Amino acid sequence: MDKKYIILFFKGMAMGAADVVPGVSGGTIAFISGIYEDLLNAIASINLTLIPVFKTQGFKGVWKTINGSFLLTLFSGILVSVLSLAKVITWLLAYKPVLVWAFFFGLIISSILLIFKQIKIISWSRFLAIFIGAVFAYYLTTVQQMQTELSSFYLFLSGAIAICAMILPGISGAFILVLMGSYAGILNAVHQFDIKSIALVGSGALVGLLTFSKFLQWTFKNYSDLTLAVLTGFLIGSLNKVWPWKQTLETVLIEHKEFVLKQKNILPTQYDGDSKMFLSVLLALAGFLLIFALEKIAVKKQ
Repeated sequence: MDKKYIILFFKGMAMGAADVVPGVSGGTIAFISGIYEDLLNAIASINLTLIPVFKTQGFKGVWKTINGSFLLTLFSGILVSVLSLAKVITWLLAYKPVLVWAFFFGLIISSILLIFKQIKIISWSRFLAIFIGAVFAYYLTTVQQMQTELSSFYLFLSGAIAICAMILPGISGAFILVLMGSYAGILNAVHQFDIKSIALVGSGALVGLLTFSKFLQWTFKNYSDLTLAVLTGFLIGSLNKVWPWKQTLETVLIEHKEFVLKQKNILPTQYDGDSKMFLSVLLALAGFLLIFALEKIAVKKQ
């Protein structure tokens, strides 16, 4: 196998791992690893224009048009990661939450700097877009979780809405699922390989992905700086969710498992238990430096 596809597969795995964590976006990983616009373009190319391509060039022409090898490799990595790491991530969030959030906090801080410096022209409109994006993302982190029955339609809708968030840097698809009250049920379906539920969520995700990617592709093509500014704001606002030290205010019991409904951020000195301050700072620094290492690798390849 070509080395670039092996690297792409692992980028997909990193996206999948991030998407499992409520508060971190796989879109962020795609952006900082240099494949974000390639991903949008490949997905957006899946439309009705493929019919005449198929008639004239066959399956090979269609595969080339949609960059099929790219999509297959990336989504294989995402799928393998979600299926294999879901239990690991769930365990880490339950028993080592401070360390997990510390790593992602550092990762998102450096992502903010990385995306911000790609804005070509700095003006008041860009800062306004950053502010609006930050306020919107911050508001999402404060909204209380919904309680609803997981019907077939709701599973489909959850997949469609969550995938839109997943491909946006700074807005976590998993966190959107938490807000919609379907995160626990979907994660449980993955654990138990509930094919019907997984298929419903996947179908919704496919519909959402094919429609929303075209909108994002259009914004990047016509309003690149403003789009980058809004995404920078999304990341800034999401820091409220990934702050490592939290106090739980309200929980709910779902299928014999306790899930957090409401938390507030506190200082490490106020944390009830071992704040793991030294290790948390090291992990935050590791997450911070990881992004710049990935950027340097991407620049070197270019």
